[in-house]
Amino acid sequence: MKNLWPMPLLCLVLLLFAGSAAAQAELFKPKISAADAAIAKQLRQQALAGEHSGYKLVSSLTTEVGARPGGSPADAKAVQWAVAKFRMMGFDKVWIEPVSFPYWRRGAESARLISPGNQHIAVTSLGGAPGTPAEGITAQLVHFPTFADLEKADPARVRGKIAFISNRMQRTRDGSGYGQAVIARSQGPNIAAQKGAVALVIRSIGTDNDRLPHTGAIRQPEDGMLVPAAAVSNPDADQLVRLIERGMHPQLELKLDVGFDGEATSHNVFAEVTGKQSSDFLLMGAHLDSWDMGTGAVDDGAGVGIVMAAAELILKQPQRPNRGIRVGLFAHEEQGLYGGREYLANQQALMPSGLLQHLLVVESDLGAGSIYKIDGRTSQLGWAMIHSIHRHLAPLGIELGENDKPGGSDIFPLIQAGAANIALRQDATEYFDLHHTDNDTLDKIDPEALNQNVAAYAVLGWLAANHTISFGTGELEPLPSN
Repeated sequence: MKNLWPMPLLCLVLLLFAGSAAAQAELFKPKISAADAAIAKQLRQQALAGEHSGYKLVSSLTTEVGARPGGSPADAKAVQWAVAKFRMMGFDKVWIEPVSFPYWRRGAESARLISPGNQHIAVTSLGGAPGTPAEGITAQLVHFPTFADLEKADPARVRGKIAFISNRMQRTRDGSGYGQAVIARSQGPNIAAQKGAVALVIRSIGTDNDRLPHTGAIRQPEDGMLVPAAAVSNPDADQLVRLIERGMHPQLELKLDVGFDGEATSHNVFAEVTGKQSSDFLLMGAHLDSWDMGTGAVDDGAGVGIVMAAAELILKQPQRPNRGIRVGLFAHEEQGLYGGREYLANQQALMPSGLLQHLLVVESDLGAGSIYKIDGRTSQLGWAMIHSIHRHLAPLGIELGENDKPGGSDIFPLIQAGAANIALRQDATEYFDLHHTDNDTLDKIDPEALNQNVAAYAVLGWLAANHTISFGTGELEPLPSN
């Protein structure tokens, strides 16, 4: 067929459509009204000034409640605290939903180097692991530099000994070092049991050099095989490695009074700013529980304060957004995302309306560091809208990321089911110095950095909820299960 386009015009059309994906997104991105832009600016300024301060909320939670491990009396008190705060703030709806789970308790725990010498070792049990006999376990350590080395080991080398994995977590801005190192904690107790070990100790999954061990949950295996398991502090792990490198064959005494003790019930806590034109809503999440170490300030008291304060700023606007804002404070995240999984099940029971009402899901659960980037998993049109929203996040020092990087812990079951997701990435450079330790206390939070987080969530929440586009709910394919 003969080309009917004049050559200069054809070249111009080709040039227009040959640009980058970013340029095309810029060309077709939805518009934000001048009125919404003005409100976004006002929300940003109010948050940075500390109005409806997230820091005050974290201070209240960690001082009046403190550490709140799932199923404990303090956990129940935290639920009451959240309901009272939401009602005092004036949210349109406040409610709770029960979440049940196996209750794991921590009692006394100790470790001591018996030979060579006699030295106290800073240790903490891994959540979900069984305890030792009352008299403890005393055995020689057998060293594995990585989890993979333990997996490949001849059982004859491990049998009757305490397996010791010494890999160190690497410090990264995006926290990716955690995912690379944590397999030693999550799967180590099962593999050690399969190899015939009597117990497992690991180097703490953390980036600090404090003599404070990091706890954390293990994965409950289908075969049910587990050994008592604990983490030692980084300095103590270094000491054990040095002894082994000198051929000294250290022996360790381990006493862990821990284990499961029946069932417990906690609650997810929700509050909502009702949309004026639609039943759809944006979900902002965090988890209300914490480990029993420290006061749970950075994990995840900070997230609780961020999403509550951001939603309150939107609530106090003269007009409601077109779609709603739902705040979800999830139960018992630390030992298996129980609250997030229960929420998904409840929403799926409401189908076809339940999951489809989730315009967008986002969660704060990486401490209190400043947000430096926005990633997501949305439809193409949804990501074009994020380009528009980013213009109002850029003054906070936030760069535009990529649309293939979902994020969030409690909301991950929703993302796997196909919900559209935005991830506001926090600087995690120092987060894993504190994570799951006695050092997780309020003084580690920078109020100005927390205010920047609140500003980002408020701006994102208002601009996303006050538009009419779909971010992809009902259009995205579910993610494969791990």
